[in-house]
Amino acid sequence: MNPEPEFLAQGHDPANPSPWLALYLDRSTPLPDKVKKAWLTDSSCASRQYLLPFLRPLARAFIILIQIIKTFLPRRWSHSRLLHRILAWGLKRFVSPEANWLILRHFHLGAQILSFIAANAPVAITTTPLEPRHIDDLKDELFVKHDLNLFNFVIRLNQALREAGVDLHAPEQLDFSMIRDPALLLEDMPRSRLNFLDLQSAIELFTPLYQLLLTDNDFWRAANSLQLDETIGIYAAKLLGAPQHLILVNNHHPLVPLSTLRAGHRLVLHGLSTEMLHSLLMETKAADEQPA
Repeated sequence: MNPEPEFLAQGHDPANPSPWLALYLDRSTPLPDKVKKAWLTDSSCASRQYLLPFLRPLARAFIILIQIIKTFLPRRWSHSRLLHRILAWGLKRFVSPEANWLILRHFHLGAQILSFIAANAPVAITTTPLEPRHIDDLKDELFVKHDLNLFNFVIRLNQALREAGVDLHAPEQLDFSMIRDPALLLEDMPRSRLNFLDLQSAIELFTPLYQLLLTDNDFWRAANSLQLDETIGIYAAKLLGAPQHLILVNNHHPLVPLSTLRAGHRLVLHGLSTEMLHSLLMETKAADEQPA
């Protein structure tokens, strides 16, 4: 069993209210309680409070330094397999159970969202779902494949729409068959004394490594993929006939690429946007299945 986070165990003190308890109890954002609890447990931990403020500027300084170094390296310099082995090793040994669970969930949720769009689009489009069950599954270059899948999906979908002369619209009957809660358990995540690092700190640490061991093209594509949150949100909103859901998209305009210096922070926002969109689809599916 997972222990209750401190902000739930202590309860509410009107003289000293917990901001984490307020965020957990608030229901203005569509997140299931178990996801919100894991997210806020990770966000309220000591490493994020005391370590992240030091790690973030150091990580951004390394991004600048590595960019300078890579001007003298061959253009095709890349060690993707080594990168993914290091990432999997670091996640298993140093990253918190909540963060690891959220990272694995992200692959499943992203695959389901793309499958939902493909199944309900007015054109035929295939997807390549990535659904790792264990951290070691990430060694198969899944982070890079995740970015490739997203761009390939957007290109194939819009090529098919253009050729057919149609646009995305709400179908008469939505297909939610692929939308489900991933069969991933927080209890199965590594849980040792060294598994203390929060999600944001881990991402800030891993981003310079990502930049160093991939080509510039792969790293820029990964950073720019975060700008597609709005694009995917628009696709889903069109199919749902509910443009108000775009309020949850927070990576701004896809045609304005941002600096890679903030890629770590934007990656956290990307993960949260994916969780919220999937939660909305789960809620809509449940409402759709209610008898009339």
